[in-house]
Amino acid sequence: MQALTELLAIVMILLNFRLLGGSRLKACIQALAIQALVLNILPVLANFSRDPWVITLVIGSTLIKAVLLPALLMQAINKTGVTNEVKPIIGYTRSLLIGAAMLALCALASRALKVPFSDAEQLLVPVSLFTILTGAFLLVARRKAINQVLGFLVLENGVYLFGVTFAVSEPWLVQMGVLLDVLAAVFIMGIIIYHINREFGDIDIDRLSNLKD
Repeated sequence: MQALTELLAIVMILLNFRLLGGSRLKACIQALAIQALVLNILPVLANFSRDPWVITLVIGSTLIKAVLLPALLMQAINKTGVTNEVKPIIGYTRSLLIGAAMLALCALASRALKVPFSDAEQLLVPVSLFTILTGAFLLVARRKAINQVLGFLVLENGVYLFGVTFAVSEPWLVQMGVLLDVLAAVFIMGIIIYHINREFGDIDIDRLSNLKD
């Protein structure tokens, strides 16, 4: 189990770098879907839970985060016709370098936390912190509104993984509450993306500066 947890943690890290260095929006959405799938497997392995209720919640969470939300984002891309982020605020090479620095920082920060972790939990802490920072970075370093939504979802994935790592009891109850908030937020963001594209003919958030007057 420990070896499988380590493998999935490495996959999470690689997916974060894929999101940081990817310009194709569909590929980034696919990476988000895979990340959501891995995210729901990791806590089960870490806590070795065989509770049918927990497994049911994992399946439901996986369907929402790995199937429904990516499908909504794909639909937004198809409606707007935007497939690539051509001129991000921070270039992709710099984004990858910053990502490597963030990962090193997260590894150092996880060692500084004076909490008695199991081996699996000790591994998940830097991964969850790196995922949070990746989501926050996407929010501030990308221009397209769809990438803003991706950043929000990645950040939520990191917060969830961090919370599950520390949770002592009923982490899945918290997850269900977070999922409802995320689902509502994505629906609202989808409507916003549609209206931005209809009014401005693009979903570049820099064009919103025209609203200042």
